[in-house]
Amino acid sequence: MFEFLSHHYVGLIVIAVLFVVAVFLHHTPAGDKIKERIPDRPQRRILLANVGFVIAFGVVRGIAWSIRHDVGPFHDVEHGGVHIHHMFWGILILLAVGFGWVAELGNANTSSSAFMGRFMSLLYGAGAGMTLDEFALWLNLRDVYWQREGRESVMAGLAFFSLCTITYIVLRARKGEAIRKGH
Repeated sequence: MFEFLSHHYVGLIVIAVLFVVAVFLHHTPAGDKIKERIPDRPQRRILLANVGFVIAFGVVRGIAWSIRHDVGPFHDVEHGGVHIHHMFWGILILLAVGFGWVAELGNANTSSSAFMGRFMSLLYGAGAGMTLDEFALWLNLRDVYWQREGRESVMAGLAFFSLCTITYIVLRARKGEAIRKGH
């Protein structure tokens, strides 16, 4: 099992990048500014989910392009003759984050819990990005990534990005309205 997972670098690359982002947000002056200006729940978590989504969607699109054009060290991943799509990693990440949130990881008022909440928000977005990037595969039940139908994945990605962005903006506006009313 571990040998199988070790050959699936796409998920590991995305998780590593997001971990670095989470550390940056937790241990730098820029991260302190973000913490100061954006409340943790739900605004910052939605913003971070959107950041994780954009990073993962971009990374997997870039890697898929490099595989198709034989650029760099990347190649299709197979196990037992079956092509493993990056959606596999997205689903595993979404399951892990869902379990973590059911177990209430990242909800306490400690520094390590705050870090975990931010990291899990980034992972949620990444899982969504890796899964929605292959939305056309779910819809058509065949690999249409580079065909006309593959655009459905990009549209699903834009819909998710828009949902996160609009939700963030509405929550920020409500917070500003509450502050103006003195709540």
